[in-house]
Amino acid sequence: MSSRNPEYTTVAYGGVDVLVGAHRGAYPYGNSLLVHGSTSALVVDPSLSFVAGGPPADVVLVSYAHEDHMAGLGSYSDVPVRVHAADLGALRSPETLVAGLGLPPEAVGEVDKSMREDFHLRGRPDAQGFDDGAVFDLGGRTVTVVHLPGHTAGHCGFLVEPDGFLFVADIDLTSFGPYYGDLGSDLGAFEASLRKCREIDARWYGTSHQKGVIEGPEEFRRRLAAFAEVVERRDAALLAFLAEPRTLDEIVDHRLVYRPHVEGPHVRPVERRTALQHLDRLSATGRVEEGEPGRFRAA
Repeated sequence: MSSRNPEYTTVAYGGVDVLVGAHRGAYPYGNSLLVHGSTSALVVDPSLSFVAGGPPADVVLVSYAHEDHMAGLGSYSDVPVRVHAADLGALRSPETLVAGLGLPPEAVGEVDKSMREDFHLRGRPDAQGFDDGAVFDLGGRTVTVVHLPGHTAGHCGFLVEPDGFLFVADIDLTSFGPYYGDLGSDLGAFEASLRKCREIDARWYGTSHQKGVIEGPEEFRRRLAAFAEVVERRDAALLAFLAEPRTLDEIVDHRLVYRPHVEGPHVRPVERRTALQHLDRLSATGRVEEGEPGRFRAA
């Protein structure tokens, strides 16, 4: 069952309403949730579609503190807001959020301006943290926090019962693959989170962006495996490039994450942090060696 308003489309999955943003929730938009119980209602990730107003709620949960997941918080100025403790600083302060992106100093001012003007971020110093396993009881329906770090340190999913709906946020199953290029990102933690998701049986699995909702664990696990394979392809691409000794700057220019036409102040820092994580794991397993200092080669 679905309905529309000018900003998003509402699709019901049991007692969970998925509020699908413009362009199927593609960035800078996103997919949000509205969950009703008999005593209260809860919103997850008020997106850019909520700037002109969102559905009433008694509490707002943020899956992690990136701009596209909290652009609509201004519509909930009097509503309690919660996020995992590891992302609390970035939710409370746009300056902290921007600092966590690891941008070159000359780009910080422009990105901070975009966060405030394009995503309407003002910070929520009143926000409070939660931990893995925290349960929000809405009356006859619960929302349980599932900590899934890697994208950020505080990245979380939410399991809604008794409906069997698991929101996996930016484990979004897109062909772009896992993103672990921020200062607080971690490839190893991301892979552990993928394994954790695989072990959770649900009826529906909801993503933050284009893929929407996947029905059934078998189909979800198939798509999850394809998503995880992007990491292995990056390993393979790096090993092929390291057939000859290369410096880190050469690897960054070669690119493991973004296509050549993509530009922006974030590109080189993300490529650098991604490359370093792959170099570390490949070196630890003996597949890459550092010959002369600063030059890496496939072993």
